Amino acid sequence: MKRVLVAAALFGAMTVSALSVQAWAIELPPEIAKRGSIKIALVPNYPPMEFRDPATNTLSGFDIDLGEAIGRKLGVKIEWTETSFAEFMPSISTGRVDAILSGFTDYASRHDIASFVDYLRSGPKFFVQQSRASEFKDMAALCGKKVGASRRTMFPAEIDKWSQKNCGSNPIQFVGTDGSADARTQLRQGRIDAAVQGNETLPYLMDLEPGTYAPVGDPFATQFTGIALPVKEKALQQAMIEAVDALIVDGTYKTLLAKWKLTDNALEKATINAGQ
Repeated sequence: MKRVLVAAALFGAMTVSALSVQAWAIELPPEIAKRGSIKIALVPNYPPMEFRDPATNTLSGFDIDLGEAIGRKLGVKIEWTETSFAEFMPSISTGRVDAILSGFTDYASRHDIASFVDYLRSGPKFFVQQSRASEFKDMAALCGKKVGASRRTMFPAEIDKWSQKNCGSNPIQFVGTDGSADARTQLRQGRIDAAVQGNETLPYLMDLEPGTYAPVGDPFATQFTGIALPVKEKALQQAMIEAVDALIVDGTYKTLLAKWKLTDNALEKATINAGQ
């Protein structure tokens, strides 16, 4: 296997003379080392995680920057492969790609096909139109209201769980939508009272449409976003987790989080299959 040396300078309350440097070898599977690249699937429609820059049509976002940084750590190129969300798991199981890095949530129900190197903490969050913010001073005000979210996510189940716990006989009226963009459209049109979006994307969307939305409360569930890898590819999983940890140690991870306004979503260390 190809061994890639990664040096990480560890800074603390120490002088320059006391600076210690750790180095370790990251092993890549032979076929990837021979090819010199990692094939990564994505759907570039989830800003700020991944999207096409409207000015240049180039891939942009936190996941793109993170993926390229991982490639540099491992000494390989990243081959981005655009696909559909429905093809994510088949592309992993058939070997068409080596990994998925596309704002993909780590759920235990996906662990039969993919193992996840988790690199971000997130969670669903309610938001309303800014013009109606005074009606929703806390999350309890959402009980009995129409709340929309993408039916392709786990948000419907999380909304129902929160509603059962907090709303009693006046539950949230869930409205399934065709993705997050549809949820926001229905919200602006007044067809729903509130919507749910991952807290990793909501600040970016609020910047795109200033004065349009207002968040309500805190994230009401904890989720993990991860790099999905074939279950049997243990060497690649180990290489990925070591590369992510190296980026955390050398400060690259922190810099990218700040660039994309994701500091609140940081993990102190990459994990494997932390999703429930």
